[in-house]
Amino acid sequence: MKKFSLIICTIFLGQGLVHSQPILRGGVNLANITITNDGDIDENKMLTSFQVGLLTDIKLATGFYFQPGILFTGKGSKTSGGNPSGDNYFTATTNPFYAEIPATFLFKSPTGAVKLIAGAGPYLGIGIAGKNKVDGKLLGNSFHSEKNIEWSNDDPSTLNYEEGAGYGILKRFDYGLNGTVGLELPNTIISVNYGFGLAKLQSGSNSSADDKNKHRVLSLTVGIKL
Repeated sequence: MKKFSLIICTIFLGQGLVHSQPILRGGVNLANITITNDGDIDENKMLTSFQVGLLTDIKLATGFYFQPGILFTGKGSKTSGGNPSGDNYFTATTNPFYAEIPATFLFKSPTGAVKLIAGAGPYLGIGIAGKNKVDGKLLGNSFHSEKNIEWSNDDPSTLNYEEGAGYGILKRFDYGLNGTVGLELPNTIISVNYGFGLAKLQSGSNSSADDKNKHRVLSLTVGIKL
């Protein structure tokens, strides 16, 4: 946690040293989790969540910008099994929330009141909250279960050892790639974003089964220039 806080402080201190445009961004996340090695979703169902946070545009050259920030963003997925009208059925929802630092390199069309924007870059996230919920029927009897998500206390600097690992526990650190396209108006930015997770979610082992589970998030966002 101390290392994560230091990263955040460094980003915003660096922003204060150069001319930048702060942006308040929020929107809807359409999240899912892969279950195949080639990154496909297969049977999982999309989970609707949200994101909110602050970004800043730092001009590098004409038409080119660096956009770091800090977001509170929801991810996860829904799964189900059985027949809803039968005696055995379940729906399970995993909805983790992360503090996420995107570091996006942007291109903006240099002329016109409405600019086309496109960009990509890495992100780093740390799990801070979330719930697992299960509802269904077993032999005709309804049941409900809800509990907070458990996170491993993994130190990312210890590459061959994961602290706090265990069955049913998510790895606390997530990382991957972000892509974005959109339109920039004089005071607002409308964008479509995609987060391609590269970190496996399950803690405790390096099995190929664990490696199948990674975040995928499509988001529709609106940014307001401050």
